[in-house]
Amino acid sequence: MTQPAGTAARRLVETLIVNGIDRVFCVPGESYLAVLDALADVTSDIQVIACRHEAGAANMAEAYGKLTGKPGICMVTRGPGATHASIGVHTAHQDSTPMILFVGQIALTDRGRGAFQEIDYREVFGGLAKWATELESPNRTVEVVERAIATSLQGRMGPVVIALPEDVLLEDGGPAPVRAVTPAKAALDSAFVEQLQQRLAKAERPLLVLGGSGWSEEAAGAIGDWAERLGLPVSLSFRRKDILSNDRPNYVGDLGLGCNPKLIQRAKDADLIIAVGARLGENPTQGYTLLDRARTAEVLVHIHPGPEELGRVWPTTMSAAADNSLAALALTAIEPGRTWHDEARQGHADWRAFSTPGEVTGAVNLGVCMAHLAEGLPADAIVTNGAGNFAAWLHRFYRHRACRTQLAPTSGAMGYGYPAALAAKSIHPDRDVVCIAGDGDYLMTGQEIATAVQYGINAVVVVVDNGTYGTIRMHQEGHFPGRVVATDLKNPDFVKYAEAFGAFGVRCDRSEDFPAALKAAREAGRPALVHLVTSAEDIAPGRTLTQLRGG
Repeated sequence: MTQPAGTAARRLVETLIVNGIDRVFCVPGESYLAVLDALADVTSDIQVIACRHEAGAANMAEAYGKLTGKPGICMVTRGPGATHASIGVHTAHQDSTPMILFVGQIALTDRGRGAFQEIDYREVFGGLAKWATELESPNRTVEVVERAIATSLQGRMGPVVIALPEDVLLEDGGPAPVRAVTPAKAALDSAFVEQLQQRLAKAERPLLVLGGSGWSEEAAGAIGDWAERLGLPVSLSFRRKDILSNDRPNYVGDLGLGCNPKLIQRAKDADLIIAVGARLGENPTQGYTLLDRARTAEVLVHIHPGPEELGRVWPTTMSAAADNSLAALALTAIEPGRTWHDEARQGHADWRAFSTPGEVTGAVNLGVCMAHLAEGLPADAIVTNGAGNFAAWLHRFYRHRACRTQLAPTSGAMGYGYPAALAAKSIHPDRDVVCIAGDGDYLMTGQEIATAVQYGINAVVVVVDNGTYGTIRMHQEGHFPGRVVATDLKNPDFVKYAEAFGAFGVRCDRSEDFPAALKAAREAGRPALVHLVTSAEDIAPGRTLTQLRGG
């Protein structure tokens, strides 16, 4: 059977192509076979990457959106396929990432009957997505997909979910797409910029906090140059360390988990905080303790693309809804008539000291390994991670030196890092892509190594194996010392695991052997895994299990 021209399935694919989408991450399903068939005719425009689990596919799509600024596209089947993929939708929501999840759906004629794998997607995804809908009129296919693209990109970026009833996909899809969607973006008012210049001119201890998504390299570079010229101390929000080079002399650290106490004090002492793009949520504000509501009303200038985020938690002295990049470019016109180079030098020195690895009890010092990673990889290398205590070592000791080189879930989703690395390497096959994963974290999506081998996606994953769910173990020992339940792990031989899929594997048991192991993995010419065996005793930077137990 040859699918006719102009079907809803073909119009959907045509709209993706017109909007520059060049990858689709999926797990195939019979409920959207017509879309897969339409994709078969456009392989020169869109690469279809079939994954081994819907969570892997959704995480890849989220990473694509984060890295490219275009909506990441994930396609899955109904019911279990969609619920498996919901983790990626949640991450896209929390991380403000443009993404569209297309879900095959039961026939329109069967709705409400409790049909096989039937779900009301508006109800299930209504709280996770910016918009959840169902394609009920095939002749409006282009309209619905274009609205999804615009919705994902405008304001605070985020995910959209579209259910595709199987009986509409071969119907007439209506008009063809004409041009790409141009998302609306708000800029700062000149009066706001002038008022901020006056406030900044009076500040003795200002702090610039950058975060959020959608940054262009031009805007990130411009605001970085401006702040460096003024000696304006700059901090980056939780898992947004790649907005500016961490080597800039006015970079003072990131506001995340395990934050530098001196940076916390700097933020508390600041007489002007200019936050651009950062929501200032729970993790950057140290469980909402970093700031004081009465004080933020006097010192906080909050700029965010989503007006719903302004005043959501913190009162402000000034606020504006504006695109992060446009706002950053506007701020570079400010000339406060003074500089803060002494403040910047001290803050950068404090960060340098904090990001210098200390001693550990085991044979592998993960801080030393992460510092080597920063020295051994080129500046444009992309580093990814999921969630777990292993990530604290990465975020503290790895220096990002270029924009869009970090893929990390602010949602705290385990299993994110490896699929994200595969998405990144598929987009940039000429760049180094390294995932740092915990043992529990990696095995959430580790089967995607089969996807890497199938498509020749030669990313490297470093599996940090301490035989425990580290974050939970740390809290368990803190609350109930010595009472270890459900946190120990019996792990496979990860080298044999990798080799079983046709990937390269190497084991590393000492810090001094890590450079050679990493080099071998980078030069393997195929997907590669480094099995880095660490001690659970070194549960976090500067913390041991013995200390947590009061020993």
